[in-house]
Amino acid sequence: MKKISRLARYLALAASLGTPLLAAAQTGIDASRITQYSDGIIDLINSVFVPVVMAIAFLVFLWGVYKYYIYNADSETERAKGHQTMLWGLIAFVVILSIWGLIAVVRTTFGIEQTVNTPAPPIFNVSGGSGGGTNNWNTSGNWNNP
Repeated sequence: MKKISRLARYLALAASLGTPLLAAAQTGIDASRITQYSDGIIDLINSVFVPVVMAIAFLVFLWGVYKYYIYNADSETERAKGHQTMLWGLIAFVVILSIWGLIAVVRTTFGIEQTVNTPAPPIFNVSGGSGGGTNNWNTSGNWNNP
C-alpha cells in the first residue's frame, strides 16, 4: 500500500511539473533562450567543474603516493591504504576521461557544435621587427601582425 501511495505522489509531481510544457506546446518554445542558458551551463561545467574534479583526483592520487612511499612506509597496513588511495585516484581519472571521450563521440556523431571561446588578447602590445607596425586583435578572434 505504501508503494502505491509513493508512486501516486511521484506521478502527481510529474504531472504538475509537466503542465507548463503542455501549455508551451500550443505556442511553441523560443529555443534561443534555452540555448543561452544551456551554453552557459556547459561552459561553466567545462571551465570550472571538470578542472576542479581533475585536480581533486590528482591530489587524491598524490596523497596515496605519499602514504605508500613516505608516511609510515615500514607499516604494511599503511602501505595498503596508500595503494588503495592511489587506485581510487586513478579510477577517478579514468572515469572523468571516459565521460569526456563519450561526450566528444556523441557531439561528433550528432553534429553538435562546440562553442569556442576566443582567446584573450595579449597584455603587452609588442611591435614587430623593422615594419614598425603595431599588432592588433581583429574581429574574428585572431592576432594580426600588419
